[in-house]
Amino acid sequence: MTNDEGTRPYVLASCAMSVDGYIDDATPARLLLSNEEDFDRVDEVRASCDAILVGAETIRRDNPCLLVRSQQRRDARVAAGLPPSPAKVTLTSTGRLDPAASFFAATVGDAPRLVYCPSSALAAAKAIGDVATVVDAGPDLKLAEVLADLHRRGIGRLMVEGGTRVLTQFLTAGLVDELHLAVAPFFVGQPKAPRFVADGSFPWNANRRMRLAEVRQMGDVILLRYLPPTASEE
Repeated sequence: MTNDEGTRPYVLASCAMSVDGYIDDATPARLLLSNEEDFDRVDEVRASCDAILVGAETIRRDNPCLLVRSQQRRDARVAAGLPPSPAKVTLTSTGRLDPAASFFAATVGDAPRLVYCPSSALAAAKAIGDVATVVDAGPDLKLAEVLADLHRRGIGRLMVEGGTRVLTQFLTAGLVDELHLAVAPFFVGQPKAPRFVADGSFPWNANRRMRLAEVRQMGDVILLRYLPPTASEE
């Protein structure tokens, strides 16, 4: 599937994983899968996007800032009339998020912080109403409707960084236009650790293969960049 031009943002999914497909281990500390060269590549991709989306569990587990690290890239965005870092977006089914999380921290020239939740979670999400814009996603939190709302808010390019549940939802729904996988040269081997994706029915399978657009070596980490097949390739 390809981007429905004019109705939703271009969606780029990005993930670092071990050779055996894990995106973290089972310990409380965050597992670093990439190296500095790959972190800089991710920073460059972030700087090219209008918004970055992660799931609520990623906020709870990793406490990410989701900011552009490079001062040069921040300056270039400001010179182009943009905030120093992209808008931050999360999805939550419960609304229970800590307003002190790094995701909600205010920065100079801040971009919006958007929290999408079902109507049933609005009361629980009241605690973050002072640090983010809470969006009522209706009875059910549907990705297509979230993307349509982001498009109306001027988001043309969205980077989805995880975690497992969110990546699985986007990929099984066929809502990803580009997939970046950084593969670290080691195994995790812990069944309770989170994987890149969960089980699901994916539109790209053995009979409908994605197109490998790029392979890049960055020290001991490999980037694989995939694109869905075009109509002429199917």
